[in-house]
Amino acid sequence: MPVLPLKNTVLFPFLFAPLSVGRPGSVAAVEAALGGEEKTLLCVAQRNGETDPPSPDQLFNVGTRAIIKKMARSEETLELLVQGVERVAIVEYEVKGAYLVARCEPKPITEDASPEIDALYRSVIDLANRAIEIAQPQAQPSFQQLVAGSPDPIRLVYLLGSMLSLDVQKEQALLESNTRLAALQLLHGYLAHEVQVLELRQKITTQAQTEISKEQREYMLRQQMRAIQDELGEKSPEKAEVEALRQRLQETELPDEVRKEAERGLARLDRLPSMAPDHQVTRAHLELILELPWKKSTTDVLDLERTRAILDEDHFDLKDVKQRIVEHLAVLKLNPQAKAPILCFVGPPGVGKTSLGQSIARSLGRKFERMSLGGLHDEAELRGHRRTYIGAMPGRIIQAIRRAGVNNPLLMLDEIDKLGRDFRGDPSSALLEILDPAQNHTFRDNYLDLPFDLSKVLFIGTANALDPLPRPLLDRMEVLRLTGYSEEEKFEIARRYLIPRVLQDTGLKADQVTLSDDALRHVIKHYTREAGCRQLERSLGRLARKVAIRFAEGHTDPVKIEPEQLNDLLGPELFLPDRARKEMPPGMATGLAWTEVGGEVLYVEASRLPGFRKLRLTGQLGDVMRESAKAAQTYVWSHAAELGIDPTQIHNSGVHIHVPAGAVPKDGPSAGVALVSALASLYSGVPVRSDTAMTGEITLSGLVMPIGGVKEKVMAARRAGLRRVILPRDNEKDVRELPDEVRRDMEIVFVEKIDELLAQSVPGLRTATTS
Repeated sequence: MPVLPLKNTVLFPFLFAPLSVGRPGSVAAVEAALGGEEKTLLCVAQRNGETDPPSPDQLFNVGTRAIIKKMARSEETLELLVQGVERVAIVEYEVKGAYLVARCEPKPITEDASPEIDALYRSVIDLANRAIEIAQPQAQPSFQQLVAGSPDPIRLVYLLGSMLSLDVQKEQALLESNTRLAALQLLHGYLAHEVQVLELRQKITTQAQTEISKEQREYMLRQQMRAIQDELGEKSPEKAEVEALRQRLQETELPDEVRKEAERGLARLDRLPSMAPDHQVTRAHLELILELPWKKSTTDVLDLERTRAILDEDHFDLKDVKQRIVEHLAVLKLNPQAKAPILCFVGPPGVGKTSLGQSIARSLGRKFERMSLGGLHDEAELRGHRRTYIGAMPGRIIQAIRRAGVNNPLLMLDEIDKLGRDFRGDPSSALLEILDPAQNHTFRDNYLDLPFDLSKVLFIGTANALDPLPRPLLDRMEVLRLTGYSEEEKFEIARRYLIPRVLQDTGLKADQVTLSDDALRHVIKHYTREAGCRQLERSLGRLARKVAIRFAEGHTDPVKIEPEQLNDLLGPELFLPDRARKEMPPGMATGLAWTEVGGEVLYVEASRLPGFRKLRLTGQLGDVMRESAKAAQTYVWSHAAELGIDPTQIHNSGVHIHVPAGAVPKDGPSAGVALVSALASLYSGVPVRSDTAMTGEITLSGLVMPIGGVKEKVMAARRAGLRRVILPRDNEKDVRELPDEVRRDMEIVFVEKIDELLAQSVPGLRTATTS
């Protein structure tokens, strides 16, 4: 029997089906069937509808014998009407010319009858009725006639299977069911799923129609209300809103370009229906224009003495920063049109960078706005989002000026060194325009899309370090460094500012609690180790809260806190003081290091390694510090004769250099002088002076180069009990910034060359050289 492969469909027995035949092999099979007396062919579904032409193993093993009832030819295809006759099982396929033939045998449905079949049959009819009721209610009478004309359950299975939108696998499963019960069970599952999908779709459609009907009803009511209001001469809420905006526009002083744009937006808002998507966007844009202080400014208070008094009242020391603000006021007094400086306060945490900005704003009589830039990655956060985006907002700069209500506030850009960069843009590049006095008078926010003058804004940035800042951005700012505080400065800050503030926060009065000077100094030395005063304020707060508990429990006697009480109130001491070593064996030197929380004493230890002939470095040293150690070793080896060092010590042994506190990473070139002193001491056997600390970079030519962090390093040496510090000659200018009491207590020695350094750090070395 000729085989007609079917793509994406199954022909069921007893049913008529139109088929369109176009493949050459299929056309040949149809023509062979038409040549027979019964005009029969075997219709078999393909396992994969994309296979063309299919091989026998790509056809199912159960198909339907069909009779061709009608046939019409077109230019490319044969249009057939076939009727399924019976279900057959294919025994064997054979290729005959361009088409397949198959030997098959009938595969009738097993005759069975049971109450379960009757129950499933009725349930299938109910499900089919429900599906037709949802999908095509008008087809229910026709379906009832079909059911009445199909008393055999299997006929109903084939009929409904052909009507459902099933894939080939499920249709073939129905065809291959060998019993009526199995066929009914499969169809029942398919119908139940179909009804569930139809009910869900009906629910969604009903909800959508309800929403549409509600919107249409609201629209009609609004139109009727508008017509009634027009008849009564009343204004609609939308018209009243537009009139209110128009009145505000007339009363607001705006630049000409901005006024024209606002009038265009207002005219557009008047034409837009209130339900239009652009209505809210246009209204929000107009309100932003009207709320921005285009020409509203505060008058600067140009009283220099008052400014000095306010800055001194709020902050201790910081003379350079205070002087720079007074200079700006003096310039404004002589030239009111002078552009505001763009300052950047750089210093460790807790030294008062942000609070200093607030004091400057108060002394100038300006509004203060702060915006934190830490972790900011999106450039649009600064420039704003374009109004075409849903949920668009102006950038932080425009929002800050909107909050301030004036066009010349003091705007603090906090944590400017913590800006990020990713695929959304580079915020630091956006700051180039914002902080450029030559460009920011026409700053154009993406949301506002109008030029706004930022030249009157006093920008102040804060940063913990300058290294992360791009060079072009750094070039636009005047950097003012705020170094860490000495113990004496912290003592004064605590007495003048921190203790009164802590007492006010806890509700205590000055006559209820007293902290002795010795106790305060003990807290500073043993419970805090930072450049700023945050930990100190927290420690004082803990003391105040302990005392507050006592008064809250009913005690009335005043409390005086002495050093011996601190262990009970604050717990064990958190930090042990750095102590200078009384005895320094040969090969050890005292260096100084800078950290973000101040200065530290750094000991360098060197020891010979007999028979090793190499340099070993330990203590988590960075690349720069490792290079300094190699430079120090090269210098000592190359000048061994001058230093009185026996060359055999160098040739027969290597050296191991260790910097204690091995868990702490260390880097930087300033340990060079300590390294070269330690090596010279090691090889000569002459110890380094135990009362001397040193810092500086060295070169192979014997020069001592300048370094940074002089104030923090000198104060660290003083804290450790050292009274003598060796510094590079080029750092002599930095010593002037040290507090007076530090300069009085410390002996500062300046050197230009390594031989001068060794004469001061290893004084016995010269004797060893001349002996």
